[in-house]
Amino acid sequence: MANDANLEKIQGVNVVVYARKLAEAAKVAGQLIPYQTSLSIDPQRDSDKKKTKSGTVTTTSSLETDFKFEFVNNWSKIADQLLDSIFDNEEMEFWAVNRQRKNSEGQYYALYLRGKVTEDSNDNDPDDVSSRETTVTVDYGPVRGWVTLSEEQEAELAYIFRGVGAIEGSPKNDGTDGAGKAWNKETDAGQGVGND
Repeated sequence: MANDANLEKIQGVNVVVYARKLAEAAKVAGQLIPYQTSLSIDPQRDSDKKKTKSGTVTTTSSLETDFKFEFVNNWSKIADQLLDSIFDNEEMEFWAVNRQRKNSEGQYYALYLRGKVTEDSNDNDPDDVSSRETTVTVDYGPVRGWVTLSEEQEAELAYIFRGVGAIEGSPKNDGTDGAGKAWNKETDAGQGVGND
């Protein structure tokens, strides 16, 4: 058995949900659900036992998956499309991406699911931000695999250093670095030149 001290412990904050309308698969990349606060994936099979004269026979049903997540309510395109799914009975694709687990090609471990949103509840307490809990009825999956995240998708998941110069291009994620350079632990530690 592996030494438990050497095992990577998965932190919940590192498992995030991406989604998109299945009908838009040819033209839109999966979108990160902004401000996620929780995620629950529960694959299961019901089982039944029947006693026979020669022993017990166990049968199992087909795979069913409970899939739900919570996030701070917002007006992003993907948040609106979750409501489209329930209002218009539209099928969506979902990925639960584990940012801690990569393969040798730099791809992230993920579970892929398809389904329709069947519940989308709002909590709007006066002393807190509005939150949503979205429940998906899964028709397909989960299927395990590896996903590649674009630079823009990576930037959504991490703090990016920028210089004080003007940003050319989109000011959010895909513009220039503002004449700055991110810190590199391997090469920059101990570096520096004093002012003369």
